[in-house]
Amino acid sequence: MSRFGNIFYLCLLFGALWGAIWTILVTLLALFISGELFQPQVTAGALAGLIAAGLLTFFPPEKRTLGMRVLAGFVFVIVLTVASGATPMGLAPSVYSFGQLVFLVLLAWIMSQSIHLTALRFGPTRERRYNVEVICLRFIKGFGLVAFTIAVALPFFVMVMMSLKNQQLLLSNPLDFSLNFAQGAEALFRSYIELFTQYHFGSYLMNSPLVSVITVLITLFFAVPGAYAVARLKFPGQHFLSRSILLIYMVPMIVLVIPLYAIFSQLGMRNTLWGLMLVYPATTIPVALYMLQGYFRGIPAELEEAGLMDGLSRLNVIRKITLPLALPALASVALYVFMIAWNEFLFAFMFLDNVNLYTLSRGIAELNSSEVPRQHLMAGAVIATVPVLALFLWFERFLVAGLTAGSVKG
Repeated sequence: MSRFGNIFYLCLLFGALWGAIWTILVTLLALFISGELFQPQVTAGALAGLIAAGLLTFFPPEKRTLGMRVLAGFVFVIVLTVASGATPMGLAPSVYSFGQLVFLVLLAWIMSQSIHLTALRFGPTRERRYNVEVICLRFIKGFGLVAFTIAVALPFFVMVMMSLKNQQLLLSNPLDFSLNFAQGAEALFRSYIELFTQYHFGSYLMNSPLVSVITVLITLFFAVPGAYAVARLKFPGQHFLSRSILLIYMVPMIVLVIPLYAIFSQLGMRNTLWGLMLVYPATTIPVALYMLQGYFRGIPAELEEAGLMDGLSRLNVIRKITLPLALPALASVALYVFMIAWNEFLFAFMFLDNVNLYTLSRGIAELNSSEVPRQHLMAGAVIATVPVLALFLWFERFLVAGLTAGSVKG
């Protein structure tokens, strides 16, 4: 068997690809943070990645120590610098010198780690087909993770940075997301201050949580007994009902808005928060029923039968046995319903006219105007995103547990 086989050459290919990818991404990151006109040296990055990968995967896995990975990163920077004509990031070394050095170190570290993780535990002579497939899957997985992270983080990063800029800087250089901390906190957070002092965002932050929490309570009040009945009780049409719960989502919401608008106007409930609290559960109860019935079916029926044999009523069985076991599902459904109500825009836009009753989504729509500075719109989007993002991250474990548990039976 030859010293260098498919594994080695495959690592060279992936090293070149990682070199090109990370050169582009780190250079763009430097451009966003510093505002300097960095230009990615893609060809030089691919060549440097190929050579760094060859150096690192030339040795067996047990010899790829931290020092060896540092050496591979150093070689990557040297080759990148030489191949790009002493401009590894597209600018002369005298421009933004310290920043270029920092980003080059970051680039070298990410490159060496990417190559190391791609070829982890595989040497240049392990030629089994399984090993080749594993390395290919590692690269695809890593690339997918990087692409997904960028797709999620980049818009949020741009949104936050734009909210901390002023109109003059945004117009002069839209790609400059660097921050001047010397201007002081008041100037830095001017957009947020003006949202609360001039655009009623204080009332928006009271209305949205109120509507969302009431929606969650009403939804659970009706969805829990409904889902339990569909999952446990026997009655005519049970199977049809369990399969047709989500049929309401086949009707576009815009079709329902017009008759509801007319009815609520006649009842005097159109320009009220109570109107939203009645409409939102109509859109969230079906999905809550669908999610909870799958979880209730996953709970062993023998536990409830034992409670019935011990003299408990059906209601006490639900309260003392079923609901405690269903806490992960209830938490996940509550979080999902909260997010739907928090982000809903169509009904809020149609039903609310009083600015003091606007929810966050309705209030942010008012900022999307040529008369309002763009940084205020970005600041409003940050205010609407951060609370629900923090809540989602806090309850993520319940969300995953509830969804996976309900998927076993249903």
